[in-house]
Amino acid sequence: MELIDPATGEVATVYLFVACLPFSRYAFVEPTLDMRQATWLRAHVAMYEFFGGSVPRIVCDNLKTGVISHPRDGEIVGNDAYRELAGHYSAAVLPGRVRRPKDKASVENTVGHVATVVIAALRDRTFTSLADLREAIRERVEAYNTAPFQKRPGSRSSVFTTEEQPLLRPLPAVTFEVSTWVRRRRVGRDGHVTWARNHYSVGWTHAGEHVDLKLTASTLEVWSPDQRLASHRLLPATAVNQYSTREADMPPGGGWQPWDQDRLVTWAERIGTATTTVIERIFASVPAADQPINPALAVLRLSHRYSAARLPRRPYRPGIRDRLAPLRAPEPHPGRWP
Repeated sequence: MELIDPATGEVATVYLFVACLPFSRYAFVEPTLDMRQATWLRAHVAMYEFFGGSVPRIVCDNLKTGVISHPRDGEIVGNDAYRELAGHYSAAVLPGRVRRPKDKASVENTVGHVATVVIAALRDRTFTSLADLREAIRERVEAYNTAPFQKRPGSRSSVFTTEEQPLLRPLPAVTFEVSTWVRRRRVGRDGHVTWARNHYSVGWTHAGEHVDLKLTASTLEVWSPDQRLASHRLLPATAVNQYSTREADMPPGGGWQPWDQDRLVTWAERIGTATTTVIERIFASVPAADQPINPALAVLRLSHRYSAARLPRRPYRPGIRDRLAPLRAPEPHPGRWP
């Protein structure tokens, strides 16, 4: 199926996600513009909302958005996001064997009927938006589900209502949100993790650790390997260098204070006037206020290594380049062949 842009005339291909329940053959069809993983997951969410409940098992194709590998002998390796969706709806993913369509004969049969009932029936109509196409497909699928069986009493809709729907598991209270995982983000010394140029608190006890971020359309969750450490509302996309800090994540006896010029100069004054002069010159040498913070911290943290008393008069120690300089070969005289 296709969508036509009324302004440019560009034609976009439409893909159909088809699902059905095995006994009643009650069908669900969802149009999509691509076959990416996020689209695959959103189609499942719409399917569960359409059926009004969840099922204990999902028998799907072996596409990469759902199944990474399905060896003949061995364990099936599923996609992390697909397993997360199945766990949210308390379902197990059991893909059919490769090149064995009889493992999911009910949906294979439904796909053949959809080609006639939906695709062929709407082939003469022109659609310019996915919402209009979805509405037209729902009308055709509703007629298909309510059509009487040829070899058994009732219809797909009646059998679903009387026999299958009471057996469905109730849907979770919260709809599944498609998420993206970002692995191994380091928690800073201030107990914040950085994402999209903004900072989110994790907990001062986890400073220096590596954590995973789970991102949805509206939230950011911080996970360790076995538990969720924090949850925040995502800051707006226009926000830059903003902090989302929870009081529970801060250390007792006073909240965390960001590094700024006043705090660094106060630290330098406790060491000595020479150190204060160096820090002030570092801040005066650059136009941006945040740019000299790391160089100033590098100077002040030398007091942990050499003590505050030795830092202002720490003797110069030649580096490796200075020690090797006398050993280099002399430069050739200008104008002579070396």
